[in-house]
Amino acid sequence: MTIRDNCSLAGRNTFGMDVRADSLIDWASTDELKKALQDIVKPVLMIGGGSNLLFMGDFKGTVLHSTITSIDIIGSTDDRVYVKVGAGVVWDDFVAWCTINGFWGVENLSAIPGEAGASAVQNIGAYGVEAKDVIDTVQTICLADGTERDFSNSECNYAYRQSIFKNELKGQYAVAYVIYALSKMPQPKLGYGALEQEVERLGGPTLANIRQAVISIRNSKLPDPKVLGNAGSFFMNPVVTEQEFDIIRSNYPDVPSYPAPGGIKVPAGWLIEKTGWKGRSLGLAAVYDKQALVLVNKGGATGADVKRLADTIIADVKQKFGVTLSTEVNYI
Repeated sequence: MTIRDNCSLAGRNTFGMDVRADSLIDWASTDELKKALQDIVKPVLMIGGGSNLLFMGDFKGTVLHSTITSIDIIGSTDDRVYVKVGAGVVWDDFVAWCTINGFWGVENLSAIPGEAGASAVQNIGAYGVEAKDVIDTVQTICLADGTERDFSNSECNYAYRQSIFKNELKGQYAVAYVIYALSKMPQPKLGYGALEQEVERLGGPTLANIRQAVISIRNSKLPDPKVLGNAGSFFMNPVVTEQEFDIIRSNYPDVPSYPAPGGIKVPAGWLIEKTGWKGRSLGLAAVYDKQALVLVNKGGATGADVKRLADTIIADVKQKFGVTLSTEVNYI
């Protein structure tokens, strides 16, 4: 366990916000976390790779980060394998491990920044796949009393970019391990046209080809946070009613859409682009010129600068389309 006081978090968030925490604790086992909880400065914030956070200022409390990086096969059947993954495992390293070992289920989630623990909190998703599709159990530690609790998939209350850990139990549990149920049998999911075309160009739907196709597509659209601070997709794709969608389509017949529980999903990036924000700046914060879903720190932006841009975009989309965008990024 490593404890740092008055610690900079500039390298702990992908927006590159140079803020500080009263204390930062990297814990490498559940026993270490339990020990740390006995005398901890509150409030407490749990982070992974810091890829879904926007710090609005210094954090007056303790930041907890897991450095558990084990990957272990703990069971299997004829067609499935169960893999227990430490919360501190870099997510894309886990996807690469699955690809090498021939396990299907997470290949469409290649190149998503962050760590495995956060996948269970955020319910990360891309190209028709979400973490909930492969999560079997989330093993946690209660921050109030240090007790261990396992959450089954159904107990996690997963929805689009949502979980019980972001809502009812927000800030109450630290993820220690995630158990994923993966397929030993090929299960390619190529429902997105661009992905299917790139996979075919690479030679067909093998695990390696799907992973490479996803990486290629993401790299063509998303900036490297080491070069240009960002948190990936800043907004969630809104789900509108059929009536609301018909109104939008009457003015924009080319509007893209996808079926979704409770209505029709419209790409937030398309809505933002139609308001004219793609590639534009507001002070030191900007909308990325290759993907309107991404807000970037051009250098020296504060959390307030990025939030001001996000709020302006939300207002403009609401005025133009009658749709209210929600942020995928968490304000701290």
